[in-house]
Amino acid sequence: MKTLIKAPAKINLSLDVLHKRKDGFHEVEMVMTTIDLADRIELTQLEEDDIRILSHNRFVPDDQRNLAYQAARLLKDRLQINKGVAISIDKVIPVAAGLAGGSSDAAATLRGLNQLWDLGLSLEELAKLGSEIGSDVSFCVYGGTALATGRGEKIKHLPAPPNCWVILAKPTIGVSTADVYKNLNVNAIEHPHTHEMIHSLKTEDYDYMCQNLGNVLESVTLSMHPEVAQIKEQMERFGADAVLMSGSGPTVFGLVQFESKVQRVYNGLRGFCDQVFAVRMMGERNPLA
Repeated sequence: MKTLIKAPAKINLSLDVLHKRKDGFHEVEMVMTTIDLADRIELTQLEEDDIRILSHNRFVPDDQRNLAYQAARLLKDRLQINKGVAISIDKVIPVAAGLAGGSSDAAATLRGLNQLWDLGLSLEELAKLGSEIGSDVSFCVYGGTALATGRGEKIKHLPAPPNCWVILAKPTIGVSTADVYKNLNVNAIEHPHTHEMIHSLKTEDYDYMCQNLGNVLESVTLSMHPEVAQIKEQMERFGADAVLMSGSGPTVFGLVQFESKVQRVYNGLRGFCDQVFAVRMMGERNPLA
């Protein structure tokens, strides 16, 4: 028995950090949306009680460090399942890029195993389990567009963004989210306009959405990695309508409304980055799978 499931990347249209919590996590307020750049997860049931990770990408761990492994282990332990699974990850989303690739793989594994093992869990139940694995996993279980609060696990569904293209460029570096948060001065943050971003989605106002992109982690990563600032400048120069770093970086994305401009921005960035993608926003929630 096999199940195939897509694990789409996300971008942050808005990312704010409110304060550091007593439990050591940061209280966040993020508007996130899924994009049409996805890993492909194939789940194959094993008779032996084992979890195997298969991937041709050398940056993807094949042991308990892998978030998809952790998702399968959590389901098996919590529901006392004695079956095993081989999890094959066809990696398309860049690793350590601020695009929630690992979290999305974990979320897809939860959704896929729910189907493969006929567990009958709701998306809400899967998202709650996902919050134990990582802060972005709950959002990735639902997909679509949402306001994420708490440490990222409280999800409120939002309308999909206006139709546009997303150009992504990732430099050949990885960024540690923990290091970025460690260097963030919460008391010196210029907060983005989260509520204005939500208003732009509700009114389907593309220009207002572009005006209200914001990410408080961007200045920290840019100071640590000047090449990210360089990519941002180039993307603006080549004519993207709005440009922002996603998550803790280092991936920079640009929004482009008209297809006629997409190739120019894409081609211009190919000279600076090996990993450049031109994709559409998805914006709609996952079905229960």
